[in-house]
Amino acid sequence: MQAIGICRFSYPGDGGFQVEHDSLKARMDYLYAPARMDERFATFETMMLPPLRAQTDGDFTLAVVIGDSLPDQYRDRLEALLADMPQAVILPRAPGPHRKVMQDAINSVRRFDDAPCLQFRMDDDDAVACNYIEKLRQAARDVASMAARHRHIAIDFNQGYIVQPGPDGLLAAPTQAPYATAALALMIRHDLPLSVMNFAHMKVGRKMPTVTFTGEDMLLRGHNAYNDSRQKPGIKQPDFAPLDAAAKAHFKKVFNVDAGKVAAAVAALPSTAR
Repeated sequence: MQAIGICRFSYPGDGGFQVEHDSLKARMDYLYAPARMDERFATFETMMLPPLRAQTDGDFTLAVVIGDSLPDQYRDRLEALLADMPQAVILPRAPGPHRKVMQDAINSVRRFDDAPCLQFRMDDDDAVACNYIEKLRQAARDVASMAARHRHIAIDFNQGYIVQPGPDGLLAAPTQAPYATAALALMIRHDLPLSVMNFAHMKVGRKMPTVTFTGEDMLLRGHNAYNDSRQKPGIKQPDFAPLDAAAKAHFKKVFNVDAGKVAAAVAALPSTAR
């Protein structure tokens, strides 16, 4: 059963943003601003990639979708970061309708064999537990009879933390919110060309059967000034607290995320990036 994760790494699509821009150039200027890109690389390298490199089941594909306009210095840096990760494939795409471009990107690496396809989405400051792919496949086997009767079902691992990286480390707030990326996956029928990106993640419960697994930390959801979902007024702020020694050890064991490395990466950013 193929498992595919997708990360939009500053892809300047048409749609896919809650806060719009006046033009494609304005969107690119925003996405490719040096301060923003420095921060995105810092979290991508210290939060998203470490648990994916440490998966107990390494049989998955990570599709990293970039704009074909991504400046060379960032493309080179991204390629260097992923050079030793065989699961990762960089997919340059021209600007286009967001959902269609993402669907086509996923389908370009999909096998379309006789088994359902497991698909999940991640932002570049998210993380999943080191056993996420293993647990996802186990859950898919558990719900196989249900999946056989439906075009797609959602498999939701809802427990973990919202985290805010900073020069002093990570601030964290426990969460059990339903249908939050990144540990939400769709199990899609083998012959159906739709993708996880065809659905608003918070609305999957209106579109398909869902199964929720809780009681085990499976996700870190990044919280920072550049989150698209945080740009509008009135967004509720999590009740953050610094990680103590036990929590730092827990994050390292469960997510392979080293709070000290996160802090060092953020501290090394130009002040304009913080």
